[in-house]
Amino acid sequence: MNNSKRFATVLFSVLMIAVAGCASTSKTEGTAEYVDDTVITSKVKAAIFQEPVLKSREINVETFKGTVQLSGFVSSQSDVTKAVEITRSVAGVKSVKNDMRVK
Repeated sequence: MNNSKRFATVLFSVLMIAVAGCASTSKTEGTAEYVDDTVITSKVKAAIFQEPVLKSREINVETFKGTVQLSGFVSSQSDVTKAVEITRSVAGVKSVKNDMRVK
């Protein structure tokens, strides 16, 4: 009986360490958050690509914990505004950081 208690304790400890290893911190993402951010990034890129006015090849999209960062170059301030509006409309986006430049 003593061995089964030890085995259960070791198994429980290993499971707790594994779960803690997948947790996120303020500077890193957990596994689920990484997948969510990847999906958000893909949706934002697709939405921007579908907008014929924007040159989507020149807009970079990165997501971290639901915050989307847009960077790159666009032709006008109205393109900046349109890209930010499109990004905000995507499900899962918590906030938008705009680092785009008008060329």
